[in-house]
Amino acid sequence: MSKRHALVTVSIAVWLTTVVGGLSLLSKYSLLPGVAGSPSSTWPIESRLTRSTDSAHLVMVVHPHCPCSRASIGELATLMAREQGHLQASVVFVDPPGFDGSWAKTDLWASAGLIPGVTRVIDDGREARLFSAATSGQTMVYDANGRLRFTGGITVARGHYGDNEGVESIAMILDDTAPSKNAAVAKTPVYGCALFDSVHASASKVSCPR
Repeated sequence: MSKRHALVTVSIAVWLTTVVGGLSLLSKYSLLPGVAGSPSSTWPIESRLTRSTDSAHLVMVVHPHCPCSRASIGELATLMAREQGHLQASVVFVDPPGFDGSWAKTDLWASAGLIPGVTRVIDDGREARLFSAATSGQTMVYDANGRLRFTGGITVARGHYGDNEGVESIAMILDDTAPSKNAAVAKTPVYGCALFDSVHASASKVSCPR
């Protein structure tokens, strides 16, 4: 084998190793859940969101620039179409103080606005904290009596569409016409970008890697 062929072979081997390693890291990252918040077992009375009292109410908190959350909004659209009349939803977009209103009005904002039964809310971080949301896409479902029935994500991985435990858990909850007061809260991992830099960070420090 000539030196040139040997160099080409080595270069290809190094390139393949780099590509495979990169794909492996991306795969691991896509399956790495975000920090799970711990929402109150009952609807927070301080919330300014209008809760439905004749059906279950879903709250999803979103970082408006989180690419992972496109899948969360997409799955929400599927869920709302599937559960017409049995579920109302509020999608809360965290908009740090100091930014103009257009900062939160991204493609995610536009997509959420196309979903029947969904109300969009721009939030300075107050509502996100009331519902103890830590990761973009975190979703909570409260029944008509204001009891928490579900918390977590509704995607199978970061930015991935398709059948997932979150949507199925919510569907099962909505099918339960006589829920027990002591019914367990369904929980799933939530995949998305951090809503806040740290647990104690102000909303002005919201960041999301692209």
